[in-house]
This record gives sequence, structure tokens and C-alpha cells, in this order.
Amino acid sequence: MQMNQDIQQEMNRCLGCKNARCQKHCPISTPIPDIIRLFQAGEIEKAGEILFANNPLSAICAIVCPHEKQCYGNCIKGIKGEPIQFYELERYLSGLYLAKDKWESVPSNGEKVAVVGAGPAGITVACMLAEKGYEVTLFEMNDEIGGMIRYGIPKFRLPSALLEQIQKRLLALNVKIRYNTLIGPVITLDRLMADGYKAIFIGTGVWDPKTLNIKGETLGHVHYAVNYLKSPEAYHLGDKVLVIGAGNVAMDAARTAKRQGAKEVTIVYRKDFPDMPATKVEIKEALEDEVLFATYKAPIEITDEGLIVQATQRVEDEEGRMSVIGVEDSNELIQADSIIIAVSQVPNSNVVSTSKGLEVNKYGLIVTDESGHTTKQGVFASGDVVTGARTVVEAVANAKKVALTMEDYLKQL
Repeated sequence: MQMNQDIQQEMNRCLGCKNARCQKHCPISTPIPDIIRLFQAGEIEKAGEILFANNPLSAICAIVCPHEKQCYGNCIKGIKGEPIQFYELERYLSGLYLAKDKWESVPSNGEKVAVVGAGPAGITVACMLAEKGYEVTLFEMNDEIGGMIRYGIPKFRLPSALLEQIQKRLLALNVKIRYNTLIGPVITLDRLMADGYKAIFIGTGVWDPKTLNIKGETLGHVHYAVNYLKSPEAYHLGDKVLVIGAGNVAMDAARTAKRQGAKEVTIVYRKDFPDMPATKVEIKEALEDEVLFATYKAPIEITDEGLIVQATQRVEDEEGRMSVIGVEDSNELIQADSIIIAVSQVPNSNVVSTSKGLEVNKYGLIVTDESGHTTKQGVFASGDVVTGARTVVEAVANAKKVALTMEDYLKQL
């Protein structure tokens, strides 16, 4: 559905609901009916402008959002038929808008703001504050922007060109980007303040893999998905690969391993398909890529030969609550050349360990109030480093609120 005519036919099915359920269930409240009306009226530029103003990562969200739980899954047309595929229109319009040759620059107001981390949250704050004239410097520990959407989502799912276009927009807004710069060990938050930054935003995400804490996890043929997906071509996994976990990251790792030459890739999960946190689309695409699934199998120990698992089963207690427990004497070895662990991520401590007054909770996540204020004056935070691993659109939605908080703070200085 890439062509304008195909999308037009799809949007003509829209009922134009006044109390649109699709918009209501969008975490960032994309004005879906208005965008469709503008598209139908031929106002393509305006539609793209509204999409970008509402969500600077609209082009990304159109691809990676769990649409089945949001706009698509709540479309009223889906009650008796097929829901409207608005995300296809969003992808089309956002792509056209970002491909513009010229962007208007914004005059500087002379106030400097530091944004730490060029992931979804950081990009959002940088765009919103730069559009208001603030002199934004974006500090990124990697050599390219995007964070997890660059290094955690395979290119066969998310084209790198979109991030290049978003970077072009940032540069047009006079955002300065310092690559390969890790805030904490050398440049601290206090040094940023001393150099004239009036406010600092932390959106460093969650980059450290969550461990299983089972025997054998340090063996040489064991890898973490968050590391593997950054540079899969560097790994030599062998023919038979196991992926532990069943979220979107696990599906991405499994599908990538297939594309990198593994002959047999199996997802190992302690529950069943309906319980998998991955979207239905991701699971379907993994099956289409001939990824295998071993359900009701809990990892117990990793050996040189593979993974020892225990069979699990569902049980119901006296109050009718369901749980999954291990089955006694059911351990078995699943042979594998390599094992990839994909059971979520946690934040690293580079920033917080070198910043006095910046409080974190027991999970290492930065503590903020509802508006994004941290416990350190002039420092704000949002995204996965505050909430834990969430979706891209949730990170953008939360970052938008914090950007407004920062603007109010800066105006009062």
C-alpha cells in the first residue's frame, strides 16, 4: 500500500468518527480523522506538518508501533470487517514531509540546553526546544542518532534512511550533535551546567541487558539480544540458535539470525503464544521466516552443548487465578551452537553514578515527578531511563510533556 491511489482507496473507507476510537487509543493522540481529511483534500504538506508537530518520530512510529493495540486495533470498522490501516497513510505522509529539500531555521533565543541521549525521547525534546529557538546540543554515546531504534531494530524492519532524514531536520533546526560522547565518566552534568547549559534532559534509555541469573550465562556461545542486534554481522552463531524470550526484541534477534545464515532458530518461552509480549504481526513474520517455537519451556542452565529447560504447565489456584509452574523431573537438553538472551533491558549507571543529587529507584531508573523534574535542580528526564523499556511512541509522548515542562522552567530563569 505504498502508492497514493491505494492509500486513497483505503482512507475512503474511513467513517470520519467524531469521537474517534483510533485517536483515543493512540498514546500520542495523533489527530487521525483530521489527517485523513487533509489527505483526501489534497493538503499533503499540511497533513505532514501536523503529523511531525505532534510526533517528531511519526515516520518511525508508523512502522514500529504495536498498531493492533492502538489505532488499528480500535478502529470501529474492525467490529464487522477490516480496520482502517491509518499507519500506512502516516508512513506515506511522514516520508514525504521528511524528504523535503529545505527547512526553515529558527532564530536563536540565546539559551543553551543539553540533551543527553539521541534516542526517541532525546530527539523529541531536541526538536521541540530547538523549534522554540533554544540552542540545543545533543550528546550521543554512539556514532549515529536513534538509540534503540537505530541499534535495536533490524534494518529490514526499519530503513536507516528515515533516521538520516530526521537527523537532517535536527541539523536544520541548528541542533549540534556530539557523537561518541558518553556523559558521566569525563563530561558530568555539573560540567554541563558550568559551561552555560540552563537545563539538561536525560533520555539515555536502557542499554544493559537483563540477565537470567542461571548457571552458564557467561559461556562463550551465549549472547544478549541487545548487543547482538547492534552488529549482527560480527557474530558467528553457527547453524543452530536458541533465543530465550518472546518479546519484539526476541523476534527481531531470531529473524536476524536467520538472515545471517543460521539454519535453525528456535524461540524458547516459558508460556504459550497468547502470552507472548511480542505483537501478533511480529510473531506472524517470525513464523513466515521459519523461526521455530518451543513453548512451555523454562531455561534452567546453559551448558557447552546447549540449554537445559524444564517443562512448565498452567495451574489454577483455589481462587481461580492462573499461574505457570515447572513440571518435576521434566528437564531436557535442547542442543544449540549459540544462545541469545532477550528478556528486556535495564539502564546503565554512567550518568547517575557521577551525579550527586540525582536519585534512582531500586531498578536503577531515574526518579522524576509527573512533569519530568529529577531530584537535581535543572535536570529533567523521560523515556525508558525513567519508565523502563516501553514502546517508541510512549517514549515520544512522555518526552513531549517534559519538553513543555523544561520550556516553562527556562522561561522562569
